[in-house]
Amino acid sequence: MAAGAHTGRVDMAGALRSAGFTGVVAFGLFLPLIAFKTDVDGSNQLVLTTRWPLFLALVAVCSASRFFYALLVGPWLARRALRPARPRPAWRNTIANWLVPCGIGFLVLYPAIVFFTAGFSGGQKWIDNLGVQILIYVMLGWGLNIVVGLAGLLDLGYVAFYAVGAYSYALLAKTFGLSFWLLLPLAGILSSFWGVLLGFPVLRLRGDYLAIVTLAFGEIIRLILINWVALTNGYAGIISIPRPTFFGIPFTAGDDGFAAVFGLPFSPLYRITFLYYLILALALITCFVTVRLRRLPIGRAWEALREDEIACRSLGINTTNTKLTAFALGAMFAGFAGSFFAAREAFISPESFTFIESATILSIVVLGGMGSQIGVVIAAIVMIGGTELLRELDFLKDVFGPTFDPTQYRMLLFGFALVAIMIWRPRGLIATREPSVFLKERKTISAEMVKEGRG
Repeated sequence: MAAGAHTGRVDMAGALRSAGFTGVVAFGLFLPLIAFKTDVDGSNQLVLTTRWPLFLALVAVCSASRFFYALLVGPWLARRALRPARPRPAWRNTIANWLVPCGIGFLVLYPAIVFFTAGFSGGQKWIDNLGVQILIYVMLGWGLNIVVGLAGLLDLGYVAFYAVGAYSYALLAKTFGLSFWLLLPLAGILSSFWGVLLGFPVLRLRGDYLAIVTLAFGEIIRLILINWVALTNGYAGIISIPRPTFFGIPFTAGDDGFAAVFGLPFSPLYRITFLYYLILALALITCFVTVRLRRLPIGRAWEALREDEIACRSLGINTTNTKLTAFALGAMFAGFAGSFFAAREAFISPESFTFIESATILSIVVLGGMGSQIGVVIAAIVMIGGTELLRELDFLKDVFGPTFDPTQYRMLLFGFALVAIMIWRPRGLIATREPSVFLKERKTISAEMVKEGRG
């Protein structure tokens, strides 16, 4: 932060020094990563190419961002920190009361809105690649929010339960021919079982040690999927996974298909729309169960465990059962999402369940605000929806060349987003939280009053 930020003075010289130092650091970091690129030519030889416009643009963006932060944002944050706490305005309460009903209504009408604006031919990608994809990560974020946001147990191997659900559905559906509706709860139960197995060895661990063990668990599951070729087919994955049906009616072009039964022309949009409403229902069930559990004794035990485990034990709460239920329930919802993912894609492989997936889901929970359901939704829309929207930025190819692919830089944008959020709102987008239970009057809990808001 530039000098004079605490007093609110504009320090132009300090801002310029800070911007210059940031530019030098960005120059050194991006020079080998962005400026130079190796390609393979027609004779299968490596050719070194340069991307100077993109490199210089990134360095300039970093320097300018640091300059404006030191000149304007830093002093504003310092002044805001010194302001006394004020009650939330009435208009914000009104928006909060109407946000959830309006949001659910928009999600229900989303396919109709897309078809009306983009047409039936252009609406497919907006429902499948954007709507369904975001809802999958919303569901995963809500599941991980039980473990991380409510119980305060840092889990870096959450994708393992996602993989267990996907492979459980794929193997049982192909081997025994069981339906999706029967295997959906079974996949959740199997993932929950693995969550309990993970919970037992880590009962005495917290913080960094717990994160390391859960990270190792996720990698162990991935290595099992790769090396147990007789069961999982290794890197080749599992293909031709049966898709879900509409009460026994498949979405095929045959005489017994959905379109033929209802006298409609065949179109893949019926299946995509059905999958959208299916994952929407699963996500809403996840949210409903989580909100209800927070008001029960087990939910309050999770929050007590998160705030202070020693005090939690002194109150007579069984921390063993509390941790195991958090792991089991979080894993169960990941299993539901995994079975849906396998049914939607009809193909799965270990490459879909790497550590980067766990990091993405955890980033959604942290950016949204740990313990906040609405925050997870907003973060998932920004992170996952933003990645999908990068594919539509074709005009950037005119600036940086025809080989420029914006999606290759999504992790770089994730990093910028994490840094910006940690500076602007270090406790997440939704830093305040409504109490699980209250006496006479519901009051908002500020971020300063909860443990995860410190630091």
